[in-house]
Amino acid sequence: MNDTICALATPQGGAISIIRVSGPGAIEYVSGIFTPRKGQPLAARKSHTVVFGDICTDGKEILDEVLVTVMRAPYTYTGEDVIEISCHASSYITQQLLLLLLNLGARQADPGEFTMRAFLNGKMDLSRAEAVADLIASSSKASHRLAMNQLKGDFSNELAGLRDKLLKLTTLMELELDFSEEDVEFADRTQLMQLCDEIDRVMTRLTNSFAVGNAVKNGVPVAIVGETNAGKSTLLNALLREERAIVSDISGTTRDTIEGLMNIGGTTFRFVDTAGVRETQDVVERIGIERALEQLKKSSIALWLVDPAADYTQMEITAKKILPECKDKKLAVLINKSDTIRDERLAEILEWCKSLVAECGDGIIWNENDMWAISARYRSNLDRLEEFLVRSAALPAISSGDVVVTNVRHYEALTRALANIKEVKQGLELGLSGDLVSEHLRAAIHNLSEIVGEVTNDEVLGNIFANFCIGK
Repeated sequence: MNDTICALATPQGGAISIIRVSGPGAIEYVSGIFTPRKGQPLAARKSHTVVFGDICTDGKEILDEVLVTVMRAPYTYTGEDVIEISCHASSYITQQLLLLLLNLGARQADPGEFTMRAFLNGKMDLSRAEAVADLIASSSKASHRLAMNQLKGDFSNELAGLRDKLLKLTTLMELELDFSEEDVEFADRTQLMQLCDEIDRVMTRLTNSFAVGNAVKNGVPVAIVGETNAGKSTLLNALLREERAIVSDISGTTRDTIEGLMNIGGTTFRFVDTAGVRETQDVVERIGIERALEQLKKSSIALWLVDPAADYTQMEITAKKILPECKDKKLAVLINKSDTIRDERLAEILEWCKSLVAECGDGIIWNENDMWAISARYRSNLDRLEEFLVRSAALPAISSGDVVVTNVRHYEALTRALANIKEVKQGLELGLSGDLVSEHLRAAIHNLSEIVGEVTNDEVLGNIFANFCIGK
């Protein structure tokens, strides 16, 4: 925190690049290589002003004409003195400019270090800092809105309200301990239970929102499953509109899962191509099949791709492995290679698959309209599949101000805090002493504080900010 960092803050390929410098030596170091075309030197400039001038090399040769923005602490993103240099986007210019700064004493910023300094300097809490990364990675209107809501502090404010209520509970309970010999009761147990019920409802709503938030942020998980050589990889490529997976007529080509994201109708889907399901003695292929079934368990939507060339025995073997794992999931049964089958054969396969779903598909969210023929190779009837996917995702509209949990770390901390509140309620019902109840209250406060970074450690911070891009 005592040194000065620098990094390229914009991607390569544009017309302009921005180099960001932050720290106690930011203004001094940039002054050493920058000459204004007119007016005062950089060190005398007011905060939040832009200066036009030249960057010069050690030999005083002009490297580039630039705009330098001066931002003085504490009114900056990081809370430190910050300089942003807007230069031409030549890789040579940006590399030389960074080298000049490094030679003067700055160092290359680590991934996410600018935002980590903003957090450490109290410019934002940890949940808002994580929202910065989510905002950069947002790929749909819904994910952008969720990130903005979190960045504005909607989630932090909700947590602050919960913590205030928990602190009130804890204060009343622990105040009683100070007067335990006088047998004084400061906290009305009925009111405490009502307050716990209110906190329980809010925490339950937040934890339940993670299913939607995770789908919006990371994509609705869709598993493409079926027997070998059914055309699963071809379907993945067709949905993604790129050659992501290797396609071959040789059975068992796909041994591991292959993923790809695609935005359809404003909803992001995460498609997972899996190994073909069949009886096999091949150890590697069996591991691939186990992973396929694991991915199926994690998915929200399952696409069972049927090979019309397979015999009914093989279809039944595949169905008995796949369909039990589809409980509570939306299912589409797709008869692939429609360009190779006669109408009579197609009708037979549809009826056979319908009977298999009825026999093995207990709890599957499915109806007979969710079964039809496609050709993944020629993209036949994929428009119907895309309509099915958007309809099945059924994600709610995200409005400004909606608080939805999107981060696994937040979800896990909330889940622990909710368990603590359940313990508090149970303790109140059993009439346990205040010190035992207070222990669970303090644990709930601790877990909520972890989310916003009021209690944390270097390892957690390192893991969070390591996922940021350099320059942010």
